[in-house]
Amino acid sequence: MGAAAAADIAGALVGCLSRQSSVRMVFAAAPSQAEMLSALVTQPGIEWRRVTAFHMDEYVGVDPAAPARFANWLDAHVFTRLPFAAVHRITPEPDAEAEIARYSSLLNEAPIDLICLGIGVNGHIAFNDPPVADFNDPLDVKIVELDEVCRQQQVDDDCFPDLGSVPHRAITLTVPRLLRAGRLFCVVPGAVKRDAVSKTLHGPLSTNCPASILRNHEACTLYIDRDSDPDA
Repeated sequence: MGAAAAADIAGALVGCLSRQSSVRMVFAAAPSQAEMLSALVTQPGIEWRRVTAFHMDEYVGVDPAAPARFANWLDAHVFTRLPFAAVHRITPEPDAEAEIARYSSLLNEAPIDLICLGIGVNGHIAFNDPPVADFNDPLDVKIVELDEVCRQQQVDDDCFPDLGSVPHRAITLTVPRLLRAGRLFCVVPGAVKRDAVSKTLHGPLSTNCPASILRNHEACTLYIDRDSDPDA
């Protein structure tokens, strides 16, 4: 699954770079993305020096040096492994509201061509959990409160030792900001995600499963494995 997704993402990158001078893409930080990223960084023929990278969310209140910090996770898995034209990291310190304004401005300098994302156990995309997801959000980037299912997932993913260690807030790209990208590649492995995948594919379009809105995007590809396939 990860190799198939990486091959498709590489093909889309090469295609974009054949038509335009540069590409802007957003990456999700999560263990579910690790296999795909491991394969992507080895794909041949991509002019990474023409690619600008962003990431889609970051905790508020996590030590900048902590491995759980999403920018640090992405540094280890992709940002420092490829010669990007630029990497724009979300840095909540010292002023999260000022960072939201800065990051929104960077995102809006030009279209976002590609996004690599996943789906949370609760159906979230980025950190748009069911209680805070808004399909008509007027903002591009905002601070959100993380629900307990999302926070427990971070423990189950071995990103934090216990629930009390998981932050309650994060900066995230909003649902409309994600949907404005040209291509979405959504990688969702594992049995723990089967219910979320089922609701994404077959449930109502509802913020009860924020990922369900991906069905409205004209160029979103979903990658699942045997464990996450609700129809297997």
